[in-house]
Order: sequence, then C-alpha cells, then structure tokens
Amino acid sequence: MIDFNSTMDSQITFYHSQVQRLHNDLYPKDYLLKQVIRSKKFIDNNFSEPMSLNDIAGEAYLSKFHFIRSFRNCYGVTPHQYLIRVRVAEAKKLIRSGTLIAAACYAVGFESLPSFANLFKKLTGTTPLACQLKQLKSNIR
Repeated sequence: MIDFNSTMDSQITFYHSQVQRLHNDLYPKDYLLKQVIRSKKFIDNNFSEPMSLNDIAGEAYLSKFHFIRSFRNCYGVTPHQYLIRVRVAEAKKLIRSGTLIAAACYAVGFESLPSFANLFKKLTGTTPLACQLKQLKSNIR
C-alpha cells in the first residue's frame, strides 16, 4: 500500500529545497544588502555628526574592508564618498535658503571651510559663494 502522506511530505520538502536553492542563487547576499541599506540610512540620518568608517561599518555589523566593498557594489561609491555627497547636497540646500556659507559648512558636519569649498566645487561645479550669489540674484528678480 502506498503511503500518500509520506510521498506528499517528501515532494513538499523537495520543492521547498528547490525554491530555497533558487532564492540563494538569485539573492545570495540578501542579508548583506539589508545591512548595507541599514548603514546608508545611518549616514542619511546622522550625516552632520562626526563619524568614522568604523562607526558606519559597525551599523552594518561588518568589518570595514568587507563593508567598503559591499557598499560600493550596492551604491557605486564608497561610504566616505557617499557621506561627502550627502553633506554637500544638504549644504547646498542651506546656502540656497540664505544660510551663511561657514554656518552651512559646519552645520552639515565639515570641520574645515577650505576643504568644504573644494569638495563643494568638485561635486557641484560651482563654488559655495557662486551658489549663494546666484540664489541672491534670483531672489532679487
């Protein structure tokens, strides 16, 4: 006599293992992606605070070297490059809203005005002063 329950259980187990194998093939590092996203959110929420690579990698529970590679694979830039971009973008918003350049620089987490100005120009194509003047001119019109 055939035991249908046993046969059915073994088929379900087989199909479950196949689905699991396909999932692992398609999404081999699903947990890693979640950890990298978590660290990106940490940067987004705390960009104005002093932070080191160890702090950011700690949010992902990864070694800093593995974390840098994983972050770059997900976002195309290193965590430090991403942090700089977030800070510059926020500083640009502040400058356009009328905040003084030095105040915007320090408010977003930069510690040096000259390095801020260089990075701002490198990423936006214009200096903070030119950005501020452009905004002032558009407010006058």
